[in-house]
Amino acid sequence: MIFRTFGWSFAITVVGLIAGFLYGGASALAVVAILAVLEISLSFDNAVVNAKVLQRMSPFWQKIFLTIGIAIAVFGMRLVFPIVVVALTAQMSPWATLDMAFNEPDRYHAEMEFAYPMIAAFGGMFLMMLFLNWVFEDRDIHWLAWLEKPLLRIGKLEQLPVVIAGATLACVGTWVADDAHRTNVLIAGLLGIVTYILVNGLGELFNNPELTEEESSKGPNGLVLATGKAGFFLFLYLEVLDASFSFDGVIGAFAISTDPIIIAIGLGVGAMYIRSMTVFLVRQGTLSEFKYLEHGAHWAIGALAVCMMISIGHHLSEWITGGIGAGLIILALISSIILRKRDGVAASDAEELESSRL
Repeated sequence: MIFRTFGWSFAITVVGLIAGFLYGGASALAVVAILAVLEISLSFDNAVVNAKVLQRMSPFWQKIFLTIGIAIAVFGMRLVFPIVVVALTAQMSPWATLDMAFNEPDRYHAEMEFAYPMIAAFGGMFLMMLFLNWVFEDRDIHWLAWLEKPLLRIGKLEQLPVVIAGATLACVGTWVADDAHRTNVLIAGLLGIVTYILVNGLGELFNNPELTEEESSKGPNGLVLATGKAGFFLFLYLEVLDASFSFDGVIGAFAISTDPIIIAIGLGVGAMYIRSMTVFLVRQGTLSEFKYLEHGAHWAIGALAVCMMISIGHHLSEWITGGIGAGLIILALISSIILRKRDGVAASDAEELESSRL
């Protein structure tokens, strides 16, 4: 099971390390390995949330996620996307930006940091909408019940996530963003909200129980699996989610290396493990086995969204944002294990009581 799910990740790791060695020698190989670990540590909450979406997709779209999706993640989000963003903010052609990335890496890094507030506003608002829609969603299981239950009652107000996200964006644009970035931050944040509503809404529109048998199928857990248009929009949703997570990793990677090729290889290897981890969580049924894991991941995403909003005006280390997310997921995992043991003891006591009655 491990090799079947992570086989491609192991293969890409070997290829990536060899490519790094051939490109820049032993030092480049070491940097590739460090960047891969950085990407995995910063994105585990991404894998958990991805798994929640991926379990609603058909096997065909799961394969697309692991093939075409990983190509988009490695080359699109971790190499092309930063170049396009810098080209737009610096008002340069993509080719001139690419030349700057290879020949003037320090200037390229500075331009990318200048563009960061807009990226943080877009990604932060997208992730905040994801978190708010989850936290106000009706559910039977609560991890932080003292907090989640009151929020659930408040969430009965119509369009509350949009109201909170919009108010947060207005506050950030007014008091956190500086004068040079204020307008662009507000526009980027608004686009993040609109993108979430559009992509999530289209996914829900095409993924409903009234689909015909040709348009849907059922998985082993009884969930209706999204195919066709529904599968495509869920795939698109996952790619936008990955983009929201990826830019923090790209910025953090420049503290380790300024070479865009080495960064793309290292983060690409890490991204492959995140994809494989997502599939592993789905196939093993981990989310249903560890009931609070999904909660921890969403609270981690909420924390990341807040950190991204703060980072528009104040520098926050990627290790801080990644550490908060990892800490929340670890706490959720520990709580899930305790719950499993408690349920197991309760089930055992019930069986003994039933046997004594017989």
